Amino acid sequence: MPSHDPNLDDRDRAIVRLLQEDGRLTNLELAAQINLSPSACLRRVKLLEDRGLIARYVMLLDEKTAGLPGTAFVLVTLDQQGRAALDAFETAIHDHPEVTECCLLAGAADYMVRVVYADAADFERIHTEILTQLPGVVRVQSTLALRTVKKTTALPV
Repeated sequence: MPSHDPNLDDRDRAIVRLLQEDGRLTNLELAAQINLSPSACLRRVKLLEDRGLIARYVMLLDEKTAGLPGTAFVLVTLDQQGRAALDAFETAIHDHPEVTECCLLAGAADYMVRVVYADAADFERIHTEILTQLPGVVRVQSTLALRTVKKTTALPV
């Protein structure tokens, strides 16, 4: 697949692909896999970080093992779409760790929120005590995922 960033060469793409697969690779391991000296590899990684392409390094938890096997996608409609209303909602949504993703939409609903939950009672709590109480919310419509078919954090570079 062609890169969408014309400033990436083949080695930069290889670095990014490998680090997306395993962010714990040491510089020595990474350098060996892309046939670069450790110092040249570290320079390239630092440049990718400085450019903002590598935004951060994180650890991903298994949701089921963490006791949060349920995933719901919730469409949220606000009472108004002015900047102040959007800002109030977006500020408030950050306070809730059950919300793992929130996207502003173009369409009938204003936001799509991804939430994780332990069981039906937990989802009911999230629905009634959190989502419907957020600033400006007039409607929520939830869809529960039965099974995750594909989930990745890797971007196609």
